[in-house]
Amino acid sequence: MDEQILTYKCPCCGGSIEFVSSLQRMKCAYCDTEFDPEDLKSYDEALRGEKGDRMEYQGPQGPVFTGEEGAAVYVCRSCGGEIVCEPTTAATTCPFCDSPVVMTGQLSGDFQPDFVIPFRLDKKAAKGALENYMKGKLFLPKVFREQSRLDKIRGVYVPFWFCDAEAEMSGVFRATTMRVYSDARYDYTETNYYSLIREGKACFDGVPADGSSHVSDEVTESIEPYDLSQAVDFQTAYLSGFLADRYDVPADVCRERINQRIKNSAAEMLRDTTRQYVSVTQETGGIRLSDGKVRYGLCPVWFLNTVWQGKTYSFAMNGQTGKFVGDLPVSKKAVLLCFLILTFLYATGAFFLLRFFLS
Repeated sequence: MDEQILTYKCPCCGGSIEFVSSLQRMKCAYCDTEFDPEDLKSYDEALRGEKGDRMEYQGPQGPVFTGEEGAAVYVCRSCGGEIVCEPTTAATTCPFCDSPVVMTGQLSGDFQPDFVIPFRLDKKAAKGALENYMKGKLFLPKVFREQSRLDKIRGVYVPFWFCDAEAEMSGVFRATTMRVYSDARYDYTETNYYSLIREGKACFDGVPADGSSHVSDEVTESIEPYDLSQAVDFQTAYLSGFLADRYDVPADVCRERINQRIKNSAAEMLRDTTRQYVSVTQETGGIRLSDGKVRYGLCPVWFLNTVWQGKTYSFAMNGQTGKFVGDLPVSKKAVLLCFLILTFLYATGAFFLLRFFLS
């Protein structure tokens, strides 16, 4: 059985402290600060009781993908045309007759979502948001403003994993307070050092992570959150007229991102209880989840990707709330033209001013 290794650290400087028999006290070998062992009792218990992280969930996890799945071919029931799709595509439009197509088999069995959040904002709203975002961007390339390009904006149901859990969290912090005062001769600074032990509980509902390798995690996180109270039981009817993907990143892979988000939130909650101190440094911490559950849902996103000079620029909008993120380039020609115009105006103004003063 492995033994637990503990290291006592000085709350003042972070150095190791040990018991000095001649003093019958604990002493730091670096800053010589002394401590009564009884005062460190709760600190000792906190270190010994540190349980570390345990973050497990129940619910659908999804199969592991090998990356060898090939393209899927379907026949449009409206015109008979062959539709070639990615193996993860669950809804699209026929390229021949523009009919909405839903591949029901792609969202069955392990791939059937628990729920779907329907689009609340239509294509007109998405285009309007993008047009407003581009207003005032003087150096934006003209190609980005073309209506034909804006019409290519697509509504996509993106697969998401959502995790619910109750969390017990704990942490040990080193903290200081400072008081400045003066007398007739000197200014004084008094610094006090503390070891803080914090414990708490919290409920995390619907912590998300997208389950598609085709979508940037940074983009999907930028347009969160989604209101899960508006989610409805999954029906393929909601997908008609939109694009949709099934997940290709299983839950156990996404859990690493979800767990990190939960740990960051838990650490922030504990740190919020230490705001009255001047400086705070966390020494140890752990979080243990219970009743962890995983749910699989489809969430609405409006996407537009534009390639310009070999680089892809993206616009994404939450199809439920309207929150969006955009990436726009700067036209070097427009910047150069503006520079030349300003230079001409400056030179012309300087010329007439010089003539005015010399006349």
